[in-house]
Amino acid sequence: YPLVELFTALACTFAAYQFGVTSQALWAVLFTYILVALLFIDLDKMLLPDQLTLPLLWLGLLLSTQHIFVGTTDAIIGAAAGYLSLWSVYWLFKLATGKEGMGYGDFKLLAALGAYTGWQGLPIIILLSSFVGAIAGILIMVIQNKGKSLAIPFGPYLAVAGWLTLLFKDAIITTYLDYIL
Repeated sequence: YPLVELFTALACTFAAYQFGVTSQALWAVLFTYILVALLFIDLDKMLLPDQLTLPLLWLGLLLSTQHIFVGTTDAIIGAAAGYLSLWSVYWLFKLATGKEGMGYGDFKLLAALGAYTGWQGLPIIILLSSFVGAIAGILIMVIQNKGKSLAIPFGPYLAVAGWLTLLFKDAIITTYLDYIL
């Protein structure tokens, strides 16, 4: 428990430092608190509660009306695309295998992250969370010798990727474009 508090304090301090003395810093700290809570709840309970994901989503959309992180159009498209992208993967997987591959909380969390980062942040969040989640999942399965039946929460990887994207989206996009071009 003290490690969770230390982690939260460091993440919030870093978020505030990234945005300086601005209203963005205040909202980034609140965003960080909620993501840390979601991360540890999902690790412990395999659940992303609506009591946190939905207010995070609505707050992101409201903040977009003031262009705190992104504009309203980008936030709305980001929220809708975030939700629908994982919803589509869920149903394709369910139709193909008859099994549920993730929960609806993951859709809501990605919708919230899309509201904060805009649709432009979604590819970064999806690629980063999927890549790190796949590596961690493989390591966990090998270490615990559980095989494919082991359920691994996706929310923590979405939360970390979303946090990094909010703080570093422009730098990530610039670095990627410089590398490609």
